[in-house]
Amino acid sequence: MARRGPRWYFSFRSPYSWMAYRDLLEHYPDVADGIEWLPFWEPDQPALDELERGNVRLPYVPMSKEKHLYILQDVRRLARARGLEMVWPVDPAPRWEVSHLAYLAAEALGAGREFIAAAYRARWELGEDISDPLTMARIGRDIGVDPGVLKRAHEDPAVRQKGLEALNSLHRDGVFGVPFFIVGFDKFWGVDRLPAFTEHLKARAA
Repeated sequence: MARRGPRWYFSFRSPYSWMAYRDLLEHYPDVADGIEWLPFWEPDQPALDELERGNVRLPYVPMSKEKHLYILQDVRRLARARGLEMVWPVDPAPRWEVSHLAYLAAEALGAGREFIAAAYRARWELGEDISDPLTMARIGRDIGVDPGVLKRAHEDPAVRQKGLEALNSLHRDGVFGVPFFIVGFDKFWGVDRLPAFTEHLKARAA
């Protein structure tokens, strides 16, 4: 297997991932341009069935009420410290394939970074439902990508196959949450580990 370079796993679902994204671009733009960006999401049942046929089991654990209440408080505190205005989105029927497979489709068309910026803004600044294919179509129009491609990405067999490959990647890397940063054999989990990741990455390069 070819040696892999430094990388980070992000998710549109996670407010911590959104803040890590903002920190990465604001404070470490050179690092952002030099690492691989990989999506993380909770797959739907057909994807889970396909993964299980390959003996791949992802480490998802349901969130307790106590942890959820803590996250509400913690995220509000961290956003305030960063001067970020955010809203808590309402997800009436979350389907994380819709946004994350749309990202893979946009990335294949050379607009991955533009999609990430638009999806994070839609969810964490505008409170929009990114599980709605119509939201994906609107993002497509905004970033100059065929709206129909993004709207239907979660149903496209070729994009779904890319999604399975991405889920296999996080399985091989032992990723259990986001944001998750990897350089060599060293792993860093959490938005507060971003400075340590960048320092370690630059030390290795030096």
